[in-house]
Amino acid sequence: MPHARNEAFISWMEKNGWTALELARALNTVIRDVTQKTAMDRELSQVTVRKWRSGETTWPQARARMALEQVSGRSAPDLGFVPPDRRKSTAPEDPLHRRAFITAASVAAGVVALSGAAPSVGSGDVLRLGQQLDLVNALDDQHGGHDRVEKAALAGAQEAVALQERAATQRTRQRLFALAADFTATAAWSCVDARERVRARSHLDRALYLAGLAQDPALTLRVWNSVSMLAHQQGRHAESLAAGQAAKATGITRRDPLYASLAHARTAIAHAHLDESHQALRALDLAATVLAKADPDLPRPSWIAFYGLAELHALTAIVRDRLGDAADAEAASYRALAALPQAFRRNRGLATARLALAQLHQGDVEQATGTTGRVFTEMGGSPLPGRMRSLLGDFHRDLITLAPGSQIAQDWADRYRTEWSRP
Repeated sequence: MPHARNEAFISWMEKNGWTALELARALNTVIRDVTQKTAMDRELSQVTVRKWRSGETTWPQARARMALEQVSGRSAPDLGFVPPDRRKSTAPEDPLHRRAFITAASVAAGVVALSGAAPSVGSGDVLRLGQQLDLVNALDDQHGGHDRVEKAALAGAQEAVALQERAATQRTRQRLFALAADFTATAAWSCVDARERVRARSHLDRALYLAGLAQDPALTLRVWNSVSMLAHQQGRHAESLAAGQAAKATGITRRDPLYASLAHARTAIAHAHLDESHQALRALDLAATVLAKADPDLPRPSWIAFYGLAELHALTAIVRDRLGDAADAEAASYRALAALPQAFRRNRGLATARLALAQLHQGDVEQATGTTGRVFTEMGGSPLPGRMRSLLGDFHRDLITLAPGSQIAQDWADRYRTEWSRP
């Protein structure tokens, strides 16, 4: 008997531009992030996704449902999947569901339950939303700035704000405001990465307000860090410096050197673009000095996971190249790529583009153009975030300036049109 195709799931995939292979990879990334396992016994494959599409599989396993719901922002039934009649089956539930995914896979059910008797909101809801936030951040690490990340983050923020109205304690209410701020800051960061500046500014204003309600200095630093990056994109480097200094002034920098290091590194970039070389290099030295004092085992929110020695190397490359020291910028980029985890695919793509720019600024045109090809490899065929597109645009402009009319520039321009500008 032929299977009935899952038209709802097929429609969702087509509307959002997912291929079976790309979706399987994204779901596996979410699962690995939740389980904290670098390898799994059974990974989802494009064959798995095709079985969902064809209707051969009508109800995915628990871990797959959880990941799919987090990536799509919809419940499994909304995507056309039909749960089995448990009265006709005594098969045990996947034990993974009972452990890591028992809360994360039930977001939709929890919202329905809240519309009934409206019990008080406690730590269980905070934990569930925290897991949801971690998953959204993991999706950002893979894809970079994307409207899927922004929408998922804003949905989480909206739920956190709604739940705080029924918080059982003031402490729970503050934790929910903190989650709302964190979700909103993630949405803002996604827009910064996509160079959607108007939406980014709106989200940052909201995130700063929510962080104030939460009385959370780490989140306040996160917002100021993003404000500094946004101002840098807009060429407002004095404002970028002021935002970096505001980040340094938050209380968390006195308690945790990791945050202090990030704030110093951010001001270094602003100083460099203000042609203040001495201040820029001093800020980099301070960033490295305090980072060496940070305890890597301290529990920290998932948004700061990107920052460490690898990211400091990447930021050092930006500063050095801006100050005209392309050789040191190249060396810093190599160090960044050697240390960046594979999971940070977007950051690896950016570091590779920076490496190419540093090589180009030393006159190594052939090597630089070859390096840019690795950007597309790092991104694995995913659409390039706006920030990465802009960086490759800078490369194209400098390449034409350095080697106008050359065959190598023409060959790269062909790739620029076919791959770099691909939607």
